[in-house]
Amino acid sequence: MTDTPFPTGEVEAAPARRHALAPSTGGRPWTFYVLATVFTLYIIALYGPMICIYILSFQDVRGGLVFPMRGTSLHWFVDLFTQVRTGDVKGAFSRSIRLAVVVTIITVVISFMSGLAFRKRFAGDSFVFYMMIGSLVAPGLVLGIGVGLICNTLGIDAAWYSTALGAQLSWTLPFGVLVMFAVMSRFNNAWEEAARDLGASSWQTIILVIVPILAPGLVAVALFGFTLSYDEFARTLLTAGSLNTLPLEIWSMTLNVTSPSLYALGTVTTLVSFVIIGVCLGTIARIQKRRARGPAIH
Repeated sequence: MTDTPFPTGEVEAAPARRHALAPSTGGRPWTFYVLATVFTLYIIALYGPMICIYILSFQDVRGGLVFPMRGTSLHWFVDLFTQVRTGDVKGAFSRSIRLAVVVTIITVVISFMSGLAFRKRFAGDSFVFYMMIGSLVAPGLVLGIGVGLICNTLGIDAAWYSTALGAQLSWTLPFGVLVMFAVMSRFNNAWEEAARDLGASSWQTIILVIVPILAPGLVAVALFGFTLSYDEFARTLLTAGSLNTLPLEIWSMTLNVTSPSLYALGTVTTLVSFVIIGVCLGTIARIQKRRARGPAIH
């Protein structure tokens, strides 16, 4: 009999197993290089075409639609907003921004109200939820055709501020509500009860307690609403009327514009998207930083 808890053979084999399981310091395994190569190719395939467009948009007036570049200048950006032959880019950009802002506001408000309402069960809540999510299943073009036919039957003229607004809300609201559900699942009802115990009314509780706590989630909903509306094409194609939004204007430019102005427009729209995303992420980071510092003590 021995005092060791393991058989002698296992004790002798343990160092060998530990050596085999220890990470190798002499070099990386071959699987690392395979995965790194696949990831690099994926990044190139994802961002390569975009980078090419950005580079070609800075060509000189002699430049064409392909490489090699012939000088560098901002000519095509100026041409984009001054020449009539490139289309109504300035008007389309203005309409898309205004439409996206309206869609964002409505999406945030309705998603927030839905998040508050669905905290408790009510009659028909499942039906309402599945009807709302059902618009995600329908193809965007089919839904746009349906909205256009209904408006035509009712004698309503299609316009970007009415019919296109309704069609885009059928796309942004489900995403906003789903995000708000995820945010509300982490909301502690004790904070709301504490505010009411201190004498706060329902509106004061919402404005002074619930909204500040859910602020990062509301910013995320706003980001979803704005970007989905700003880039939406299928649901807007047959509901925007005679005045194009920016995605529709870009599509029409691909049919008649054969100059780097199209690339310049892609660069501008991407820059706007990155600025908006940066502002939203910066807002969320600032809110989180203020919460980490805690309330000021006087």
